[in-house]
Amino acid sequence: MRARVGDRIILAAEHIDEATRDGEILEIRGADGAPPYVVRWSNGHTGLIYPGPGAVLRIGAAAGAPIPASVPVTAHHHSPEVGHVREWNVRVSIFESGDETSANVVLIADSPEPLSARGTAHRSTHDLGVPEIGDEVAVARALRHLADKLMETAETDVSVMTGEEAHIKAI
Repeated sequence: MRARVGDRIILAAEHIDEATRDGEILEIRGADGAPPYVVRWSNGHTGLIYPGPGAVLRIGAAAGAPIPASVPVTAHHHSPEVGHVREWNVRVSIFESGDETSANVVLIADSPEPLSARGTAHRSTHDLGVPEIGDEVAVARALRHLADKLMETAETDVSVMTGEEAHIKAI
């Protein structure tokens, strides 16, 4: 991971029900943009971190920074000839207690607002005690909820861009 001062860093929650953290890199203490980084988190705290797996670096402007007036909105569309690659990650945390399984999923993307969702499963007393099945059901439900939230977010974004109510059909 290589960063510059002013880049944003997003860290997925380490435990279920914890918030995803995001912050601005204030100082780089490693060579050539390498960690460790001094980060001012969105909650106002500042700390030194060595990002690990699940950390996402967002290159560029601070979160919430407006698009300059001189840059047309169409500048954010990418032509097929040039191509554009993004990498999004989903972090899944599973907690099992007795016959109950819960899963928390967080979409770690290049937007400043992380999306998360939760799913649960309950094992019937007649079912065999196979934890993997509860994991599968709880995670599937959480991912379905996450997909619904992502579609709602896309509809809102289209509505804001067009000034009209948007309905995106799930295929």
